[in-house]
Amino acid sequence: MNKVKIFKRVYQDYTKKYIKQIFLAIFFSLLVAGSTSSIAWLLDPAIEKIFIEKDQSLLVIIPGMIIIAFTVKGVSLYVAKVIMINVAENIKKKLQYDMLGTLISADTQSIDEKHSGKFISNLTYDVLHITTLLSNGILNLFKDSLTLIGLLTVMFLQNWKLSLIAIVLIPIASIAARSLGKRMGKVTTEAQEKSAFLTRYLVELFKNHKLTKIFQKEKYETIRANNYLNQLKEKSIKIGVVIVRISPIMEVLTGVMIAILIFYSGKLIANDELSVNNFFSFLAAMMLAYQPVRSLSTLNIIVNQGLSAAGRILPVIDTKSLIKDTENAKQINIKNANIKFKDVLFSYKKSDGDVLKKIDLNFDGGKMTSLVGHSGSGKSTILNLIPRFYDSISGDITIDDQSIYNVTIHSLRNSISLVSQETTLFDDTIKNNIKYANLDATDQEIFDAVKLSHCDEFINKLPNKYETLIGEDGVRLSGGEKQRISIARAMLKKSSIILLDEATSSLDSETETKIQDALKILTNNKTTIVIAHRLSTILNSNNIYVIDSGEVIDNGKHEELLVKSKIYKNFHDKQIQR
Repeated sequence: MNKVKIFKRVYQDYTKKYIKQIFLAIFFSLLVAGSTSSIAWLLDPAIEKIFIEKDQSLLVIIPGMIIIAFTVKGVSLYVAKVIMINVAENIKKKLQYDMLGTLISADTQSIDEKHSGKFISNLTYDVLHITTLLSNGILNLFKDSLTLIGLLTVMFLQNWKLSLIAIVLIPIASIAARSLGKRMGKVTTEAQEKSAFLTRYLVELFKNHKLTKIFQKEKYETIRANNYLNQLKEKSIKIGVVIVRISPIMEVLTGVMIAILIFYSGKLIANDELSVNNFFSFLAAMMLAYQPVRSLSTLNIIVNQGLSAAGRILPVIDTKSLIKDTENAKQINIKNANIKFKDVLFSYKKSDGDVLKKIDLNFDGGKMTSLVGHSGSGKSTILNLIPRFYDSISGDITIDDQSIYNVTIHSLRNSISLVSQETTLFDDTIKNNIKYANLDATDQEIFDAVKLSHCDEFINKLPNKYETLIGEDGVRLSGGEKQRISIARAMLKKSSIILLDEATSSLDSETETKIQDALKILTNNKTTIVIAHRLSTILNSNNIYVIDSGEVIDNGKHEELLVKSKIYKNFHDKQIQR
């Protein structure tokens, strides 16, 4: 996407809505320009009447007018900036909202392909540059352009010959700024990449802090942190250097210009072609013009930074979820919740090979079916396909003879609950984590789910009970406590289909017994699909599928598989030996 298209897109989708506020800011910018120009113009009568002609009648009037001019300039500039700050912050919020909306609704594979640090950097680092472009760039463009036009008018009124000499400064400064602007776009992109790397590293560092300590890698991580910080520092220095590089250029150009003007003005005054008061008024206008010229010269840099950032954010916003409803999708109608896989083929990436190789499965409604197999055999993939976290490449999956690809995703997922080994909790209260499954649930419904999942045993011992904050990912709770909250959450949803992904692994016997009791209540008369490493979880399954390398090797009840399946018997024997 080129910069013209990016600019049009940002205007059309985000800026156009605030065009009235922007024009109001432009109006106040016009007042700033007019008051600044009047300050330079007032020096002409001030010098001529007060200092040369010694007219005492104007001794109060002209200083008073100068005070008024500065007051109008200050107030107008303040109002214009406040307006543009509000516009920029509203646009910033809309950009972040649109990006988060895309990420929240994105398919699982799209999220998994990029590190969360990259998205966090987009939401913070890139949006900051776009905000700067909108709050400072747009305002400076009009404010400084109008001010420069007003001051040039004063300069031409005083002496057109000197004005022509001074005007040479503007194109020279713009050429330098254009060159620096192109460089800024490249450096900003590089800095964003380093910012994303640092953010990604920080996310992993805080998440894995226990791992760092147990393997005594504090020094190693300190070195790594220093490297990431150094990389970002180097890019930030480059950005800073590019930004300030315009200053010496402008200083030199201004110095040369003033020297030439003083030399030429001296000759004009000596020849009575220019009066002293005209010269000082002209000089004041030219000096006041220095700031808008300098600001306009750096505008190209701000524009390149903002457009480069927008060029990274807009593709994220435009990303369409690969998992979406078909045109005529209907609400799913659950009766028995009988699930069938028909010739299902799936792979995460073409180069990785097929994870599932045209498999057929039948999960009886209201019954428990277990999946057994080595790690990487495709068990979790089967679970992920049912709620359409991923879509199969070919084949079909039906629930009560309704293809999951022809029903709405909302109604499909509303019929499914998931309890996983890796319990996901929010840094919120226990009550809100449970209520996440059903925000409209009553307190009584929550209490019932808590009691049935045996959560009440530990919740009632906590000082703040249901209002206890559990920390990031439930860090203040034990593994068994987190798992029971997950089960309570699933109970509150009251789904027809329950997916259990190794929900009782890595737990002590006592905790496992409690969770097994809770799971029996959760899965009673529900279509339940279980992935488990422990035999205790699957012994009572209505059917057990043995999965190996993406294929169904065998199926049957526990006793049958002990006789006819070597893989299952091996699995059983290893469990017994424990």
